[in-house]
Order: sequence, then structure tokens, then C-alpha cells
Amino acid sequence: MKRVFVYEYLSGGGLIPSAGDATVNDEAAAAELLPLGLSMRDALAQDLLQADGVMVSVAASARAPRVPGNAEPVRPRGGESPFDFVARQAALHDVAWVVAPETGGLLARMQQVIGAARWLGCSAQAIALTSGKRATLQHLAGQGVTTPLAFEHAPEVDRWVVKPDDGAGGVATRVHTWQDDALSDWDRRSTAGSPMAIEPWVDGEPLSVSMLCTAQGSEVLSVNRQNIAIDADGALSFEGVEVNAIALDSERGRALSRLAAQVAKGIPGLRGFVGIDVVWHPRCGPVLIEVNPRVTCAYVGLSAALGRNLAADLLREHAHG
Repeated sequence: MKRVFVYEYLSGGGLIPSAGDATVNDEAAAAELLPLGLSMRDALAQDLLQADGVMVSVAASARAPRVPGNAEPVRPRGGESPFDFVARQAALHDVAWVVAPETGGLLARMQQVIGAARWLGCSAQAIALTSGKRATLQHLAGQGVTTPLAFEHAPEVDRWVVKPDDGAGGVATRVHTWQDDALSDWDRRSTAGSPMAIEPWVDGEPLSVSMLCTAQGSEVLSVNRQNIAIDADGALSFEGVEVNAIALDSERGRALSRLAAQVAKGIPGLRGFVGIDVVWHPRCGPVLIEVNPRVTCAYVGLSAALGRNLAADLLREHAHG
């Protein structure tokens, strides 16, 4: 019997560090991301509960007291930090599967306290690189991947985006119609102490690629359509994803599969479920926006869409090293 601990940071009692915008406090960021976190947590747990030979524990808290199905709820002790709680539970289980943003080094520290042997996910080195959006773009652009950096001096660019360099879920992301306004926003928020990224806004269809990465290679699971909204003040919000929206054997699917293979080769240590955010530019095709070294919202419903238990597949790959 394999014992698996599922921990989603917000429903497990954690708070998101400063999101790089004075108008977005810790509780506001948590409220925005909690429904997404719960949907991912529950999808993972439900898949695990259907796998053979698996006992599932799921972190619960006052913010989210219920856990899926017959999973065992486990809770932090009074005054116990998220990291101490996760380290304690990981030691009682064979595998720990964490859903947490990169913000403030959260995902990296979770990997550190759990240790590589029990950690189901990317290596510390891959997390460190992909936790910085600008560093990721520079790294992959140097390997021939098209990124927003290729548009920095393009005359057709008419909008610029400013976002936390280690953010998640579109929190504290703003789109500006003037570069000077974007630079001012970037300078103000960077001076306040939060690492910020500024880059050209790439026009096109927002998509994501879900893949399963192992030491032997990578497998593209699906191409998904993202729903992104921008309000009158330029604030961006993520409004869901349509999983498996584009066939892998279509022209776009093949191009995105080639891009995913480039990313997997270009970032050693990507493991488990990995998401790539992409914009399909009408002239340039796929433009990589960021790499998510963790489970993303596209996991929700993907096992059913593909007719396979992705959690069971990931556990088998973990067991094989």
C-alpha cells in the first residue's frame, strides 16, 4: 500500500505572500486563488482514490475543512507553520504531492522540506529557474524558443504587461496601453520590494500545454484554451480553462508539441505534471509566456477527457525514478 499525502497550500491553511500590488493583499490573493487550488486538490485526490494500492491523506484546515471521498483529512497543529506541517506529514507518507504557487519561493521551499525522495514533481533546479518568469524567458529564448522578448522592439506592440515575476493565476497582473505607464508601474512596484516582470503584450489566442515529464522524456497530454479577461483598468484575471480543446494531431497541436519538446529539453529536471502558457500569435505562431513547474488548473477534468488516470501514471513514473 502506497501512502500519498496531498497538500494544497491555501486549503491547507497557508497565505500567499505579497503579490506585488498594494491593492492586492494576502487575503485578497488567497480568496482569488482558493477556488482554483481546491479544484486541483480535489481532482488529484479523486484520481488517487481510484488508483489501486493507494492510501490518500489530504490536508484540511478551517478554510477548507472537508476533503474528497474517503481520503483521510490531516490538519496542522496549533501554531504549526505550513512548512513544519508538510515536513511532518511527508515523513509519515511515501509520496507527497504539493499544489502551491511559486510566489515568494513557496514551491521551492516545499520541495526542500519534503526532500527529493518523497517529492512528486520537478527538481529543485527546475523550480528555481521557472519560478522567475523573466529568467525563464531569457533562458528559453537563448535556445531558440519564441517568447515575448522577441517583440520588445516590434513596432506593432501597443500594450505592455506588468506582473509579479514569481506570480500565479494572474494575481496583480496589469496591462497598459502605454509603455511609459508600464515602466512607471514596474518601477513603483519593484521599489516596493516585490520582484516584477515587464514584457510586451502578445496578441493572439491564449492557450496552455499540459505535459507529463520523466527522466526518459516528455509526453504532451493536451492543448487547452485559456479564458483571460482584462477590465477597464487593465487588471487581468484568469477565468478558467477548456481542457483538451485542440487536437494533438492538428497543425496547432503538432506545433505546440514541438514547442513542449523544446521546453522539456531546455529545462532539465522538469518532472511530473508541467504546464506551459502560450499565446498563438496570428503571424508568429506559438509564443511561450511561462512555464509552470507544477499541477495547473488544466489537470481538472483531464483524466476523464483522456480516459486515463493521470495520478496513477504519475505515481508509476515517480516509483521508477
